[in-house]
Formats: sequence, structure tokens, C-alpha cells
Amino acid sequence: MHMAELIEKKRDGGELTAEEINFIIRGYTAGTIPDYQMSALCMAVFFRGMSSEETTALTMAMAHSGEMVDLTALGDYTGDKHSTGGVGDKTSLVLCPMVACCGLKMAKMSGHGLGHTGGTLDKLESIPGLSVQMDGGRFLQIADEVGFVLAGQSAVMAPADKKLYALRDVTATVPSVPLIVSSIMSKKLASGAKTIVLDVKTGSGAFMETEEASFALAREMVAVGRLAGRNMGAIVTDMDQPLGFAVGNALEVEEAVSVLRGGDVPDLKELCLTLGSQLLLRSGIERDAESARQRLQATIDSGAALDRLAAMVEAQGGDRRAVYDTSLLPRAKVVYELKSERSGYVSAMQAKGIGVAAMHLGAGRETAEESINPAVGIVLRKKVGDAVAEGETLAIIHADADDENLRSVERELMAAYSFSEAKPKLKPFIRGIVE
Repeated sequence: MHMAELIEKKRDGGELTAEEINFIIRGYTAGTIPDYQMSALCMAVFFRGMSSEETTALTMAMAHSGEMVDLTALGDYTGDKHSTGGVGDKTSLVLCPMVACCGLKMAKMSGHGLGHTGGTLDKLESIPGLSVQMDGGRFLQIADEVGFVLAGQSAVMAPADKKLYALRDVTATVPSVPLIVSSIMSKKLASGAKTIVLDVKTGSGAFMETEEASFALAREMVAVGRLAGRNMGAIVTDMDQPLGFAVGNALEVEEAVSVLRGGDVPDLKELCLTLGSQLLLRSGIERDAESARQRLQATIDSGAALDRLAAMVEAQGGDRRAVYDTSLLPRAKVVYELKSERSGYVSAMQAKGIGVAAMHLGAGRETAEESINPAVGIVLRKKVGDAVAEGETLAIIHADADDENLRSVERELMAAYSFSEAKPKLKPFIRGIVE
């Protein structure tokens, strides 16, 4: 096979075979196919697209380009969840202990954040002593004994994806559905879980800003996962405003703990119950959504899910006391209330703008080399649809210092809010389930 001929075939609208795609990924990973040829192929895919069969072949080739995790020792019920990202997304910290209490083992690999908010690992690392780095044996042991583990992704997992994503980033080919699907799903398939449920965000703070694009991405990922032999499902959820109220690493851990204690964070709790129900249904642990939700709710009511989170924290070297006493988490030096300049209703929020404001406080990183301040962030007091009076608190800013940076974040945060005299009509938080 010759790479130039395969580029030409895709350029002209042809369908690549699994054998041809394997040849491409093996060659690119090994360095025998140069960046300039792979760039040309990515651009051809960008304009011509790929069939579900092609996308599945690409995903499997990328998954098998490195280490494949074997979870068979954990039994028949293994699960994983993936979110396409958003502001204030601390879902895994609530969801994993809930489903673990129901018998589904979550051996979950996550990442550090790059951009306007921290990733799941950054949130976990705000817990004193907790480590997300471990060898494969310890990873499986914690998953088996505790029911879930949250660790860093192996450097040798799906190396083709890491190399290809860097290339797409500099060749304007990132927003291609087949390439997005293969990037996400190659890592999920390499992680070894039998059941995978996806949370695809839509709205101003999401990678896919329109519902049409979000559902298209969800359907394609589900199709690829099923063709690869996994139990798949997806939901499309709102990201026009942050998830929950807290944006910032230790603040998000505290909010996750509050949900497991029965606290009132409606969108976060609903998301976890819906995702959890899908995981239990698709894995075969439960047969209908209502019984699944009741079983998940019972893990909160009994305190079992909170205890399971504490067990994971301890198993990964963290101070389990922080789960029961969140005052042990890092605290910001300055707490500042952002006051509304007018009365009315919150009509809209720019989720990304709030995330960027949190990043400028130090809750996220603009480059991979930057460190994160686990204590800083924003806690929202008003969200879309809420009435507000002039002088009432919109949000609380947790900062490292009372300085010009705080004043700048205050302006950014105020600009992320829109107001109206009439109460706005609210869109449903869960836009739909992809069966």
C-alpha cells in the first residue's frame, strides 16, 4: 500500500478498508508516514467524512496502537463514563461511588485539565495526600476492592491519538466528527470497560454548541462503540451555564460531597442519576430506569455512596477525613462577593466566560506546564431563571489575593451574566437520550 494513493482515494470520496486504515495508523505511530501526509489525509476526512465502519476501524486501530487494559479480573460488570467537557463538571466524583455501591466496577482513567477549568484529576489532587498515579496492579486492586478507582491515563495508551490530536490542532482539522469520535472512543475502548455511557454537552460552554451537532456526535460514538462490541449509551445535556454552582477544584470536591450527603444541587444530581441509570441498565444490573434511579438514590440516602468515596480517597493515599469534613480541603485567602448592578432575572450565562474567569484566578491552566491553585474558584449564587435584586450577591469569588487580578475577574464574571425584566423560559437540562 502507498499513502499517497490512500490520500487520493479519500480525497475523491472513496471508503478506506480496515486493512488500509490499520496500515495508516501503524505507519504514522511508527514514524514511517510523515506529518505532511497525515495532515493531507486529515483534511480529506474533514471534507469527505467517514462511514461508521471506517470510523470504527480508525478507532480500533488507534486503540490498539498501544496498551489495552484487561478488566476481566473485575468480573462481568465493568463500566466507564466520558464527558465531552464543560464548566463545573465534577460528575465522576458523585457518579462513580453511587454505581460502585450498585455492583458496577468503574476502573476509570481521567486527565488533567488544559484550558478554562481543571480536569477530574486536578479536582482529586486538591484532597490532601491523594495520588492519581499508580501501576496497573494497584489500579485493578483498588477497582476490585473499593468498586471504583480514578487514576491518570497510561502514557502508552492510544499513542496514535496523542500524536494525531497534536497534528489536528495545528492543521485546522479538530472539528471533524469522525476524528473526534475516534479520539474519544479509542481511549475508552483501550480502557477495557464493557459498558460505556457518554455525556455529550451542548451549548455556549460546550465543544459542540448546537443540539444538532451534539446529537450527531453522540449517535456516531454510540454506533462505533456498539460495532466494537461494547454496551453503549449517551445523553445530551445542557452547558449554556456551568454544571452545579461551584467552579474550581476544591470547591467542586466540596459540592460533590454535598450531593452525596443529600444536598440540593439539582442539575448535578439529575445528571448523575440519569448517567447512573443508563450504566446500570446497559450493563444488565437493572432492567428499568425507575428501579435503577431508586437504587442509586438509596446509596445517597443511606450514606453508602459517601462512605465509598471516602474508601477510594483512602485507598489512593488521601485523607479520608476530608470527605466528612471539607474544611480540611484547601481554602482561598480572599472571599469576595460579586453584587448585582440591577434587578430582574438572570436570562443567560456564558459558561465559557465563567470558566475563563476561574482560570484567571488559577483554577485552570493555559499551558500544560502551568500549575493549578486548588483553592481558588467561583461559587454561583444565581443561575438562569433566578430573580435578583440590585445589590444582591450573584457569585462568590475565592481568590489568592485582593489585587488587580481580582478586579479583572470581577469584570469578566459580571460580563458573563445577562439580565431581563421577565423571567426567561428555561430549556430542559437533559436534551435527550441516544439509545
